[in-house]
Amino acid sequence: MKTTLTVAALVLLPGIAAAEAHSTPAAVAEVQSRDGAAIGTVYVNPTASGFVTINIALTDLPEGALGVHIHETGDCSAEDFSSAGGHLAEGREHGILTEGGPHPGDLPNVIVQQTGVVNVEYFSNLLEIDEMMFDEDGSAFIVHSGPDDYTSQPSGAAGDRIACGVFTRGES
Repeated sequence: MKTTLTVAALVLLPGIAAAEAHSTPAAVAEVQSRDGAAIGTVYVNPTASGFVTINIALTDLPEGALGVHIHETGDCSAEDFSSAGGHLAEGREHGILTEGGPHPGDLPNVIVQQTGVVNVEYFSNLLEIDEMMFDEDGSAFIVHSGPDDYTSQPSGAAGDRIACGVFTRGES
């Protein structure tokens, strides 16, 4: 049986935060850089279609393409954010260009403009909020220093982890 992933992106207009797209998020990650500075928020929400939306609103990032993923452990305590573990994989291979991929935690690269701002919304039909993101050890959002190549195992050769946020349940 072949499982397909559908991921789409909606780039929001300047001045409209991704967070405004949904008023009551199911999962929220307050993202911090390695020096502990707050750089933005990621919201994950279920939809009636069975997809989830992932709204990413970040600032103060280096210009260029950067890999972003949902990682398997809700822990950003290590200086290099290695405490967040690997990608949320659920037994799948990494990357959309790989047979048996992608991981539910794999997301398209974000493209950071000269301003250092990212404001994008992705859709995914592989990610399950309660079962995957809020299992015993939770989950985290990670920003990497380079782009994901969508094939290299196990993590897309996206470079160092430069920002992290632990997902918590949104307000109901």
